[in-house]
Amino acid sequence: MTEQQNDQTGPGQSGLDQYSMQDPTAMYADKKPDEQYLQGAGTDEEMAKNVPADHGEDTYRGSGRLQGRKALVTGGDSGIGAAVAIAYAREGADVAIVYLPEEQEDADRIVGLIEAAGRKAVAIPGDIKDLAFCEELVQKAVDGLGGLDILVNNAGKQQNVDDITKISDEEFDETFKTNAYATFRITKAAVPHLQPGSTIINTTSIQAYAPSPHLVHYAATKATVNNMAKGLAAQLAPKGIRVNAVAPGPIWTPLQPAGGQPPEALPSAGEQTYLGRWGQPAELAPAFVFLASGESSYVVGETLHVDGGMPTP
Repeated sequence: MTEQQNDQTGPGQSGLDQYSMQDPTAMYADKKPDEQYLQGAGTDEEMAKNVPADHGEDTYRGSGRLQGRKALVTGGDSGIGAAVAIAYAREGADVAIVYLPEEQEDADRIVGLIEAAGRKAVAIPGDIKDLAFCEELVQKAVDGLGGLDILVNNAGKQQNVDDITKISDEEFDETFKTNAYATFRITKAAVPHLQPGSTIINTTSIQAYAPSPHLVHYAATKATVNNMAKGLAAQLAPKGIRVNAVAPGPIWTPLQPAGGQPPEALPSAGEQTYLGRWGQPAELAPAFVFLASGESSYVVGETLHVDGGMPTP
């Protein structure tokens, strides 16, 4: 980490990096969302006008754990994906990020942070609901990075609907195409490029284990993604490719105020966790780094929960 980075203060963390001892119940005390709603997919740029998320921009300190690796992160422009992209770059990886075209401003910022870490960044705008784009984005990442050895299937769609009779076929279909179909399609396109030692990490959710009544269709996709990771882990392990998953709890990302939760639920979301608060994207990044690095060489088919303390099976 540079001297300039050390001098900066991360919101809610008082400038402390991920290696510093901190009281997890007191972290991010300044990040308490009020009722709000973001149009469309939502962006970090828009969310920052109210309560910005922490992606580790000012605090994540790399230590060369992914030196020379080449990573593809879907949804890498904002939220968890942005935090992962920043961390990977500071750990020494070149990173390709995939994002919706309307999220270009967020993507430009993350590209700048990847390059500021001295790594190569590849920006790939498009909609992962489209089969042709899923195949195209993998090839663009391979061409732009000169190879591929880390795939993070992170991009997702979440909309709260409290009555199954109000979930349209279109909404159900789009949620599955974004969360489950794209994970399958992108992984299928990526596997031929992966060598022994490569890793695949799926972002699942606490919803895969404890579905909320207003997130029935979203939870179903996350259970699918989680199960897919475990099945693929068994299939690809003999080839030296490890597959794992990360299951976040309530994390403050644009997904939440853009319809992921009812606006009135935002101020109290996270209070049900043992830590009693929202999690931040920066708190997810170390889990993704661990699963991508050689430190987790004997970790296969694992779902690593980063949820502030929520009982799971």
